[in-house]
Amino acid sequence: MAEIRNYTINFGPQHPSAHGVLRLVLELDGEVVERADPHIGLLHRGTEKLAETRTWIQSVPYMDRLDYVSMMCNEHAYCMAIERLLGIEVPIRAQYIRVMFDEVTRILNHLLGIGTHALDIGAMTMVLYTFREREDLMDVYEAVSGARMHAAYYRPGGVYRDLPDRMPQYEVNKFKNANTVRQLNESRQGSMLDFLEDFTNRFNGYCDDYETLLTDNRIWKQRTVGIGVVTPEQAKAWGFTGVMLRGSGVAWDLRKKQPYEVYDQVDFDVPVGKTGDCYDRYLVRMEEMRQSNRIIKQCIDWLRKNPGPVIADNHKVAPPPRERMKANMEELIHHFKLFTEGMHVPAGEVYAAVEHPKGEFGVYAVSDGANKPYRLKMRAPGFAHLAAMDEIARGHMIADVVAIIGTMDVVFGEIDR
Repeated sequence: MAEIRNYTINFGPQHPSAHGVLRLVLELDGEVVERADPHIGLLHRGTEKLAETRTWIQSVPYMDRLDYVSMMCNEHAYCMAIERLLGIEVPIRAQYIRVMFDEVTRILNHLLGIGTHALDIGAMTMVLYTFREREDLMDVYEAVSGARMHAAYYRPGGVYRDLPDRMPQYEVNKFKNANTVRQLNESRQGSMLDFLEDFTNRFNGYCDDYETLLTDNRIWKQRTVGIGVVTPEQAKAWGFTGVMLRGSGVAWDLRKKQPYEVYDQVDFDVPVGKTGDCYDRYLVRMEEMRQSNRIIKQCIDWLRKNPGPVIADNHKVAPPPRERMKANMEELIHHFKLFTEGMHVPAGEVYAAVEHPKGEFGVYAVSDGANKPYRLKMRAPGFAHLAAMDEIARGHMIADVVAIIGTMDVVFGEIDR
């Protein structure tokens, strides 16, 4: 009879993060996980230290590269921290634009999260569906900032520029004939808001398609129901936030509990789970996307009716309009000083947090009155979730580890910041 003993193995590559930036060491009794030891630090980018050598504005693009699936939400927390130190008011139109793009980003994040989670477990079709919708939202990112991912669109005092009046158009080429291009451009004839509104009208139907593929799929349920159960007490003790917390039945959402920008002006619900397993967290993400769609519709409606400035009028903080900068010496000096020396932020310390798609993303900043942060510290939601991997995975089979990593929706840019 074979001798039974524990095995220690390296797990991966199964999820996109393993084995590139996560080394997960599993101690097994047969196929049952006795211990899971996540090794991080393989991506380490030193964002917090880099920020100390850059001006406050120069660090905005670094935020995009933290959780590179939730770009604008990272920028949002950072800009809010600077604004609180400066004591400046963001124009109301810029607040609505920020809320709208936060929710666009939430949908982008959850589409990738659910699509790749299903892919990890073995459902190939989902990721093809979800990436189709991500393309439209990436086009919205590109229309407003010029970049499909790392937007650097939020700025201290508001946003970089107002929403564009037209969307980029497809052109006939060797891959797309005139008929295909005409169909692709149908929803692109108006402004960016028209395009986004067309997307929101279609999106609930897409969510129904995802639910048809997964929600009652017996293989999906066998792989997720009862797997990775986290009780409300455990979730709070481990510092969980976002879907990992709400999936366990705790109705904590910063957009409701500590509203920022104009979240208290829009109507939406906070979905919560019951059992705290992988399946509940999937259902919460599905419903969150529908609620984000609701918020985006309300923002579009408000933005159509209310033109106005989108960035603060203080030229020590925000650059003057380019037309004025090219015609006026004083404006030129403001522009030059802002982009060479940067703004001087009053001495003090601040913590600003947003309800990021993965949980509470916070920025703790300390200023000594200079043009650079004295210290910067991020509160990344994924770090606390991954830290509980050992507790959650213990007693599960090897295959369940895949489902647990997928349901955590980890991105290592923020964990190894």
